[in-house]
Amino acid sequence: MKTVYTTGEAAKICKVSQQTIIRCFDSGQLKGFRVPGSRFRRIPRESLYRFMRENGIPTDALESGRRRILIVDDDQAVVDLIAEVLTADGRFEHKAVNNGFGAGMLAKEYHPDLIILDVMLPDINGQAVCELIRKDPSIADIKIVCISGMIEEDKIDELKESGADDFLHKPLDIDQLIATICRHLDMEISPEA
Repeated sequence: MKTVYTTGEAAKICKVSQQTIIRCFDSGQLKGFRVPGSRFRRIPRESLYRFMRENGIPTDALESGRRRILIVDDDQAVVDLIAEVLTADGRFEHKAVNNGFGAGMLAKEYHPDLIILDVMLPDINGQAVCELIRKDPSIADIKIVCISGMIEEDKIDELKESGADDFLHKPLDIDQLIATICRHLDMEISPEA
């Protein structure tokens, strides 16, 4: 488990901008140190934990060190497959929901780092879910990877215009899924790395 964080890592954990973390560091609200001979700021784990507690920021991301993924798909076999892969990787925690309405509710409550979103949901399509998330400033930073087995290429462009960060075809290539998640969350592709 990490003991010292960069301002960028602290920003991702706290779900705020890096500039916010730098301002808090420079004002003394967030204790840390500068790397000798450079301007780089570093924040010890205990200081970041204390800062999060004092400012009402949920500390579970820091405590687990794992990235949050929300799986939105009405096909339980797909949910089970993705959940199994994320659990086996060890760097992720996840929740799942089987409809668009639940996705919106859980996005606000759970605030995942990334949503794996099936485009064809029983109640609302994935494009509408993307638009709703992007319109809400409190969750607009969440990365969205859409998935579908039945979609035309021009619809993929429409999804991206609506706020999707990426698109993968079903049946899912698991290695490609993990690589895509890691790329969007600025993580190493292999958990051993």
